Amino acid sequence: MFNYPLAPEQASTFGPEHDFIFYLITILAVFFTVVVMACVMFFALKYRRGSSANRDNIVHHSQKLEIAWSMPPLILGLMIFGLATSLFIRVRVPPANAAEFFVVGKQWMWHIQHPSGIRENNTLTVPIGRPVKLTMISQDVIHAFYVPAFRTQFMVIPGRYTTMWFEPTKEGKYPIFCNMYCGTQHSEMGGYVYVVSQPEYAAFVARGGDKKKENVVTLADQGKALFAGNTGSMNCVSCHGEKDTPQGPSLAAIAGTTRKLEEGQSALADDDYLRESIIAPAKRLSLGYEGTMPTDYKTQLSEEQIRNLIEYIKSLGSGNPATTTGGTSK
Repeated sequence: MFNYPLAPEQASTFGPEHDFIFYLITILAVFFTVVVMACVMFFALKYRRGSSANRDNIVHHSQKLEIAWSMPPLILGLMIFGLATSLFIRVRVPPANAAEFFVVGKQWMWHIQHPSGIRENNTLTVPIGRPVKLTMISQDVIHAFYVPAFRTQFMVIPGRYTTMWFEPTKEGKYPIFCNMYCGTQHSEMGGYVYVVSQPEYAAFVARGGDKKKENVVTLADQGKALFAGNTGSMNCVSCHGEKDTPQGPSLAAIAGTTRKLEEGQSALADDDYLRESIIAPAKRLSLGYEGTMPTDYKTQLSEEQIRNLIEYIKSLGSGNPATTTGGTSK
């Protein structure tokens, strides 16, 4: 007659373990609260002023009693810590085979790009049974991408990338929420994840999304057009060619390498480094290069365009993590 579930549907691989830990902690908290309160009330009544309770031979210290009531909570606490730590590590480390999607949080909507180049607003269509990694950034204030049915969320922050991942286990339509107050229309910043079968997702990609757009271009190809100066006003190729030049280093196989900097430090060429090298090239100058790259790309490029450029740079290959000289964009 009534349908009031205790929790959202479990629709990802994290669901069962997350809920087990949650209910275990809740049950233990209620149990020990009841036990302690019962003991407090029992002894308060038994030894109240004027009662006939025997107060002879009062025990001021008992090592056995101390051990008896200290060890069970300690063991339970360590068990819960182990379970929670194991889950936390897996939640924060996406698998290598995860499909990567790009998310931009804006007041007050979610803009999502698929690896194939398909764009969605406030919706995310994903295949069942495949890990999905979200690389996220905010265009304005702090947001939080939250899908209760997947038992996962993470902050979406302006100025740097954050990631989260999940693997859906049930087809269906699941709400997305912003879980960080972000302004007057915060409550309206939502959407849905649509989990579909893998054949259905393949058909979705083939037709260019629900709106059946033709000639959908991948993020890397869009970045290549920007890089070559075919669209916009970038023309990065004039300084970054196939080989290092005095104007700029080659970007081939730069992703994943460790770069030597002018200050004597080093930096891993990950997504955040590549983004910073595009919009603030003078911040971490690479060894052997001066700050000659224009610094106004932050105002010229949207977060989507910056991401497209990063995907193109990554498509040029990844080097080994040995320390190298030369910079991304300096």
